[in-house]
Amino acid sequence: QGIVWTPSKLIARLGKEIDNPDSIYYWAYKNKIPVFCPALTDGSLGDMLFFHSYKNPGLVPFGVISLHGFDMIETLRGLHSSYIRFVNTQAVYAVNSGMIILGGGLIKHHTCNANLMRNGADFSVFVNTGNEFDGSDSGARPDEAISWGKIKITASPVKVDNTYSMGFQWKLGFLFFKFSN
Repeated sequence: QGIVWTPSKLIARLGKEIDNPDSIYYWAYKNKIPVFCPALTDGSLGDMLFFHSYKNPGLVPFGVISLHGFDMIETLRGLHSSYIRFVNTQAVYAVNSGMIILGGGLIKHHTCNANLMRNGADFSVFVNTGNEFDGSDSGARPDEAISWGKIKITASPVKVDNTYSMGFQWKLGFLFFKFSN
């Protein structure tokens, strides 16, 4: 259909096709809320493919990089400009910005950096098993994000030392039930 498939477009399409109100991607699709997953295009592999595509404009990589029209090279061409710009602009122009980050690493780094562009998120919940002492981004406490300007000083961030596999859905469901009345 001539569509350049970015990770966000693929996730939106999944939400449309799932057509199940129990799915978070269904509701994100219905409400036009973008879901970002930069993992495929972040890091050294993505950079190498990006630069190589200029020397070989007809390059169509195989494997997970080009699968059923999901062309990561086109995504990479726009990643450093439009994709990152879009993610950061969503945070900058939001009336309020909140982060619920399940896990750490790339996703935590990407989301916090987007909120840095707006002088910090208004709300923040980190759910992971990362430890502060290992020096990883995953284990960094919210007060470190405040010191960088990724979370506002006026916020009351929370870090939950827990796995997020099954427990998170139950806890979130409880909160919606408790505060919906």
